[in-house]
Amino acid sequence: MYLSSSSFISQTLKTIGVLMLIILVGLLIDSEFIAQHYFKNAQWINNIGVVSLFISLYLKAPSRTKEQLIYAVLIAIIGEYLFSILLGMYAYRLGNIPHYIPVGHAILFLYVYNFCKKSKVRAYRKNIEKTLTIAIVAISLYYLIFKQDVYGFLLTLMVFYFLRKYPKEKLFYLTMYSVIVYTELIGTALNCWKWPSIAFGKFEFLPSANPPIGISLFYFGLDRGTMSFYKRRHKAAWKRLKKIRLLSV
Repeated sequence: MYLSSSSFISQTLKTIGVLMLIILVGLLIDSEFIAQHYFKNAQWINNIGVVSLFISLYLKAPSRTKEQLIYAVLIAIIGEYLFSILLGMYAYRLGNIPHYIPVGHAILFLYVYNFCKKSKVRAYRKNIEKTLTIAIVAISLYYLIFKQDVYGFLLTLMVFYFLRKYPKEKLFYLTMYSVIVYTELIGTALNCWKWPSIAFGKFEFLPSANPPIGISLFYFGLDRGTMSFYKRRHKAAWKRLKKIRLLSV
């Protein structure tokens, strides 16, 4: 069946579909399975591939997006070392911070952003938001009841509280939540990284699944931090953008 470039399915496949494929292939390369059966350490392949993809996307991006991508990578580097190495929130398979991870965060941010800007996606925005909300509530309740994921459930509640403050960006954050669930499920299944059975490995009153289902809350800091840096550097441009957004609503 022919799919026009302007159809909802086509626009979704070219953004979220491509992103999901990149995530699957990349994490498979860095998986414990590949390390045990083919290459002892194939992480360098991922590092080269993901960094090359980031450079390609960066070169094609408009100047405003380029600046935000740089901020996203810098914030991701700080966040990874803070939460993984210093606080022990989760641990990567080799005990390091893979080089592809921080740029991978920026790539994920860019693809989700591009998805939300597509014409058909915007046209069906309300329906997509409702569908994603139902799916997120369902999976978080499933994890709470059957996996005792108290930590992840509380994070999900905080996600919905967070969305009350940013209703115009609801589609972006719900999509981000969904993509991160997909990423975390694959990454933990392939033993690329692991989450402790309690939050931060320290708080026994917060049992956690591997992964905690609402962990996207921490990813939202990447977006808010990126936008905060940009707004502070370009106050006049940001005011113009806000006016354009108000007119397009």
